[in-house]
Amino acid sequence: MTTLGYALFATRWLQAPLYFGLVAAQGVYVYKFFSELWKLVEHVISGQVDETHVMLAVLKLVDVVMIANLLIMVIVGGYETFVSRIGLQGHRDQPEWLSHVNSNVLKVKLATAIVGISSVHLLQMFVDVHHTPEHDLMWGTVIHMAFIASALILAYMSGPMNAHEHGSRATHEHGSMGAHGKGGGPAASQPGAAAGSRTEGAGDGWGDGDGSRRGDSWGRSGSQGRGDKWGHGDSQCRGDERARGGSRGDGDDWGSGGTAGEAAATLVLPRQAGSERAVAGTEARIAAAGFPARKELEAFDATHLRAPDPLVLDRLGRLDFVARRENVVFLGGPGTGKTHLAVALGVRACEAGKRVLFAPAPEWGARLRRAKASGRLADELAALDAYALLVVDELGYVPFDPESANLFFQLVAHRYERASMVVTSDRPFGRWGEVFGDAGIASATVDRLVHHAEVVTLEGDSYRTRGLAGATAGGWPGLDG
Repeated sequence: MTTLGYALFATRWLQAPLYFGLVAAQGVYVYKFFSELWKLVEHVISGQVDETHVMLAVLKLVDVVMIANLLIMVIVGGYETFVSRIGLQGHRDQPEWLSHVNSNVLKVKLATAIVGISSVHLLQMFVDVHHTPEHDLMWGTVIHMAFIASALILAYMSGPMNAHEHGSRATHEHGSMGAHGKGGGPAASQPGAAAGSRTEGAGDGWGDGDGSRRGDSWGRSGSQGRGDKWGHGDSQCRGDERARGGSRGDGDDWGSGGTAGEAAATLVLPRQAGSERAVAGTEARIAAAGFPARKELEAFDATHLRAPDPLVLDRLGRLDFVARRENVVFLGGPGTGKTHLAVALGVRACEAGKRVLFAPAPEWGARLRRAKASGRLADELAALDAYALLVVDELGYVPFDPESANLFFQLVAHRYERASMVVTSDRPFGRWGEVFGDAGIASATVDRLVHHAEVVTLEGDSYRTRGLAGATAGGWPGLDG
């Protein structure tokens, strides 16, 4: 940006005093509210008012409150939209509407608030109809209907605007995937290192499978298992051939050389429009992420957990941590739902237009070992920057070998304050030395991982074995005696 551009951009701060002026107006309405309330109490105590007057006085109070609400939306939403971010993401008192505010949303909400205020004014007229001129009633009704019509028009216009915004984002995401799907990614230039360059019996897409596991370990590969382990190749295609047009044997098994999900986006997205294109882009990102199964936050059953507070999970679902390039770490015993939550956040990120990559911790270690062995570790780490979120599942169930431990630390250090990670583990941080085999590397990894992170401890019994204790204690029917 040029110096002139910076100067013009800085002029937005000229609006700041206007919003502080509205804060003063908010104070005036607070005074007005309590003044009207005091008058009402005095009249009720003295017996000078009937039911109609009480209703009118209460409607005046409601009117003041609604105008104050309108001021709050203009002050907070306007400042956040047009001047500077307030930084309330993750705050427990963050208003729900502020998490997705933009100029379109703000206009619709303001129009709706004005309709509400107009409704109260019109109701006041009809309650006191005997003292309201017919001319005022007519024009009050006309003006109210005009407010309703303008609010409906704004709401109608905001729909296509939002659809266009999401469509543009999906198109941009598709273009990004396409750039990585033509064999142009850093890892695509290394023959023999990719998932697609294997021959039958050469192992899975991560390089560590035996002959019996050549297929997709998650059950999504073709009948002969020569596709990507994560299920993005068909049964006969290898390498970038999965993407219909890449060269044989040089694809990137992480998707930078093209996966079937991205190939589908390349073939289908240009033929679709609007919301259909956005949906197709979302499904392509989810397919390319390599999730073991599709999980949703709404489907998570937290009844077996003593912690965390469900509000914590709701807050994480807003994905503010991804926008801030921060991390999330789920700690808890087996069966507490760590993987479900990690996958659900990944799916939510895909739906928000972000690229995501999922794998268990041992698979990440194997991936990084292969990259180092082929002399392309730096390129691999750089290629992973294309993913806004990496999900590392089951850290701790299988200890790292020394090389994998060191490489995983490099991955965490590389993404530190650059992009987000979600990590699940059954070990508290104090026992990560057992996983890494080196207390120093474990400490350094934890230090960078949790510096900007939300650590969520899942406390509860395994959902898989909740009924087992009762069954064991009670015995099997028919076997007593």
